[in-house]
Amino acid sequence: MENSKTGKMNRRQFTGLAGAGLLSLALTGKSAAGDSGRLLGGSAKVDITPPVGGWLSGWAIRDQPSLGVADPLYAKTIVLSNGAAEIALLSADLVGVPGEIVASVRREAERTTGMPGGNIMVCATHTHFGPVVRQHKFEQKADPAYLEELTRKLAAVIEEAHSRLAPVRLGAAWGEAPELAFNRRMKRADGKVVMTFVLPPAEPGLAFGPSDPAVGVLRMEDSQGSLVASMINFACHPVSGGGHGEGWESWFYDISADYPAYAAGVVEQAEGGNCLFTLGTAGDLVPVRRGIRPRFAIGRALGGEALRKLQFMETSSAVPLKTARSEFALPLKKELPPDSNYEAPGKTELSAEIQGFRLGEILLVGLPGEVLVELGLEIKKRAAADKLFLISLANDTLGYICHAQAYEEGGYEPVAGTPLAKGAGEIVLAEALKVIRELKA
Repeated sequence: MENSKTGKMNRRQFTGLAGAGLLSLALTGKSAAGDSGRLLGGSAKVDITPPVGGWLSGWAIRDQPSLGVADPLYAKTIVLSNGAAEIALLSADLVGVPGEIVASVRREAERTTGMPGGNIMVCATHTHFGPVVRQHKFEQKADPAYLEELTRKLAAVIEEAHSRLAPVRLGAAWGEAPELAFNRRMKRADGKVVMTFVLPPAEPGLAFGPSDPAVGVLRMEDSQGSLVASMINFACHPVSGGGHGEGWESWFYDISADYPAYAAGVVEQAEGGNCLFTLGTAGDLVPVRRGIRPRFAIGRALGGEALRKLQFMETSSAVPLKTARSEFALPLKKELPPDSNYEAPGKTELSAEIQGFRLGEILLVGLPGEVLVELGLEIKKRAAADKLFLISLANDTLGYICHAQAYEEGGYEPVAGTPLAKGAGEIVLAEALKVIRELKA
């Protein structure tokens, strides 16, 4: 939310060449592993574009409903099964997916597929040009009819992917795109943050914070080496298309999946299949440029890097599946500032979940909010896992998840951008590492 007030050839390549803390609770025990049979996979997508005339989410300064559609919104999913375990990953072009919708989707998908609901991860790309789906103090209410239809479609697309299960091979690789994003929490010499949403820096002498240039790419191909589905994981707010830059008002009210749509489009047009986008730990990372052309440029650059990594990726069908979840509580602030995005919750803590999938050597870990990159980099550092995807806004949208130092530095995210109290970020860090250890065990 922004508030403006070479390796060996695989079959495909050969063919082509002829802490936890007191509030932290233990793992739920709902972990499962399986390596009994061949790997099966399926993928599907569904259009979730809302009607024009509904309100959009992502900027508090919007003063009118949507006026058009720049590009459609989709929900895309990958389902994997090996006879002993089944998992599903769904990514939707939304600002977030509230926990109550996730619960409904899991229940319905479990009913129709027999897959355990706890083995389903639902995440959002975090586009700031999608419909209102969550409760937010400065935004209009969500349309109940759209939410009902959205929930039905999200469950149905998992069922459709499940019905398409067929032998597949998986692989993963990482590239880099350091030129696409920067940390908007710039610091003065005294350590205090000056929010810098667009470049150049807001004032002289500011120091740039860390960023994460990694471009994670997952490949799911059929037995002939054709792409069935892929996934791009990258840490940068999908806000490239508006709010700043020349003529931004002309598209500020148009529905769009922002740069992730164009990144996915590059892969889908070149290789086929469905390309999912998942957001890395991008809580304080934003595009280096904004406007309608930067939206296309950032998407195509990111998609190009993903496409490059897809070409020489080793894949395997010997992929045991395992899941792990941790359910715990996060502390809430005792008082919220007047400019907070959130209403007083009337309680002292908030339930949270971290979910993990192990696909052979590949780990996917879903985090339930907008995680600042400092925490994401620390998780990666301590995890000691070569093939780790961190996915923000998975299974809920809890606000910004900040490290303790951020509360001392000030700035938008720890003040107005979250109801979570200092210490919440460290709990998430500890619980994420616990899930990773469980997956690796």
